[in-house]
Amino acid sequence: MIALLLCDLKLAFRAGGGFGLGLAFFLIVVTLVPFSVGPEPALLASIAPGVLWLGALLACLLSLDRLLALDYEDGTLDVLLTAPVPLEAAVTVKALAHWLTTSLPLVLAAPVLGVLLNLPEGGYVWLLISLAVGTPALSVIGTFGAALTVGIKRGGLLLSLLVLPLYVPTLIFGAEAARRGAAGLDPSTPLFMLAGITLGTIALMPFASAAVLRMGLR
Repeated sequence: MIALLLCDLKLAFRAGGGFGLGLAFFLIVVTLVPFSVGPEPALLASIAPGVLWLGALLACLLSLDRLLALDYEDGTLDVLLTAPVPLEAAVTVKALAHWLTTSLPLVLAAPVLGVLLNLPEGGYVWLLISLAVGTPALSVIGTFGAALTVGIKRGGLLLSLLVLPLYVPTLIFGAEAARRGAAGLDPSTPLFMLAGITLGTIALMPFASAAVLRMGLR
């Protein structure tokens, strides 16, 4: 499992996949928002948590279409199906690699980009915490969507249509936790809900992804 994780990490950095592309997209989204809504500091501060969360979500979505496609094309998925290692564990490692190369850089960059949106001082910590808690769910759900569309030519659009509705609860509670933290309110309720969603997806989605792969590659 460690060897598989290291292999995925090396491929992601060599290809320049999720890491650079996601960060660049995130920066572009955050930079364009003041041009579209105006430079009003109070307005930017009020929408900053939601914009940063939405930008991170869309940036995570960019690299999902290649999450399992390369392994399908070179036959790695067929090897994993017959390997002694449970396919559920291999899928979990794939999701972890995606989180480390795509989501984690976004989590670390979000507070820095929050300066561009005049995020209140009290919101930086809660933005970081909410993204750290919620983004693993995005990667795990995205892996499930990639498993559903593996082998489909030009399945990127279909993948987005399948995954985006599943992302909505994470977006709602993540943005609400960051918003309450920025406003000086208690963010514990949406944060606990967000943690519950993440734990639930980590516990259940790898089994669903593995089942879909077995049916699709049979």
